[in-house]
Amino acid sequence: MSASSQNSSFEQPRLATKKILARPQSEGVGAVVRRSIGRPEMKYFDPFLVLDEFAVSPPAGFPDHPHRGFETVTYMLQGAFTHQDFAGHMGTIHTGDVQWMTAGRGIIHSEMPAGEGIQRGLQLWINLSSNDKMIEPRYQELQDEDIPRAQKDGVEVKVIAGEAMGIHSPVYTRTPTMYLDFTLKPHSQYHQCIPESWNAFVYIIEGEGVFGSHNLPATTAHHLLILSLGDGLSVWNKSSSKLLRFILVGGQPLNEPVVQHGPFVMNTQDEIDKTVEDYCYCKNGFEMARFWRSQ
Repeated sequence: MSASSQNSSFEQPRLATKKILARPQSEGVGAVVRRSIGRPEMKYFDPFLVLDEFAVSPPAGFPDHPHRGFETVTYMLQGAFTHQDFAGHMGTIHTGDVQWMTAGRGIIHSEMPAGEGIQRGLQLWINLSSNDKMIEPRYQELQDEDIPRAQKDGVEVKVIAGEAMGIHSPVYTRTPTMYLDFTLKPHSQYHQCIPESWNAFVYIIEGEGVFGSHNLPATTAHHLLILSLGDGLSVWNKSSSKLLRFILVGGQPLNEPVVQHGPFVMNTQDEIDKTVEDYCYCKNGFEMARFWRSQ
């Protein structure tokens, strides 16, 4: 919905309850990411485990590493990244493309920049329920031109998952999730419905915006806003000259115990111990790891 009023259009508007600056930290080999979820101020925001904004130049990157028990969503903002895994899957995603990877019972893969200069993007980790943690791995890949989008009254949205402006994403989300990329022109606003029971957050990519209530101060790029529960979020770009770009992500909480050991996320310590054993001895989903190395 869109509105010309300065007030929120919702009975229970969502407001920011916490603001976190995504500070740079080292990851992979020579890579630096800005992490917001998954750092001491916000260890876990059910069902979200990690949100990184990465800016990587060769030869830095994320060489061979494992995952189990969750999904990764990689969204390229600039440049390209090449992915390889031990099951023979290989591909390159470019600016605007998305790879939605369900690690399930086990994946070992590499993620490396595919080109000169800085390659930028976002990676989100989404937890899987106990019923889905040991499913077979799968991929959903969308090229930029295949991602549904709409625009109205100075607002453009790319619907990576979920629904906005009456359009729906084809992505299947095992953990029910919405992932929307909004761009607001100067002096524009938007009001987005969010399922009331879902947890949701905003991450600002570019510019600055006012979120939740028109009289609040603006929030600038590289900040994450944790939102209160409610039926929707109102956003204003009060700038006279600059675009506002942000992602709005929401998900249905799993309400299950979370035990994490690096790239492994399970429900109990016993399951983590078993996962480490499976990985070390190349079994129960990691069989192909024994002889595989990325090229």
